[in-house]
Amino acid sequence: MRTTYRVLAWILALEVVVQAAAIAWALFGLSTWIQNGGVLDAAAMQAEPQFDGVVGFMVHGMNGTIIVPVVALLLLVVSFFAKLTRGVALAAALFLMVVAQVLLGMIAHAVPSLGMLHGALALAILVTAVMSARLTPAARTVDERTAAVV
Repeated sequence: MRTTYRVLAWILALEVVVQAAAIAWALFGLSTWIQNGGVLDAAAMQAEPQFDGVVGFMVHGMNGTIIVPVVALLLLVVSFFAKLTRGVALAAALFLMVVAQVLLGMIAHAVPSLGMLHGALALAILVTAVMSARLTPAARTVDERTAAVV
């Protein structure tokens, strides 16, 4: 279970990187499209404009509302069986941060200034996920175990 805990925590950290990459791809693609004459207004939003990076919005949205919360929930469940010091506390904190992150992502469409908190919370999730992953050391090789005995 400790290995599962570690792997899920690293996956959660990686998911934050995927989220940042997806939204950056989408926004850079959108800005390039606009600089090349594209017009973004309500009609264009309903018509779903096509530009390099538009898929980044979909990846960011679906990944953030489905995959990231599932991984955080799995990490929380596994934390009870992994028996790691602070493991449950960190997993619970991550799950709560992910829930808040999803809510901020939804509410920020109506209150854009909350987008700053959404970005900052993503960094907190990344750091906490890495801390969680490092709670349990990676399995040692036979040579390392032998050296420790000598």
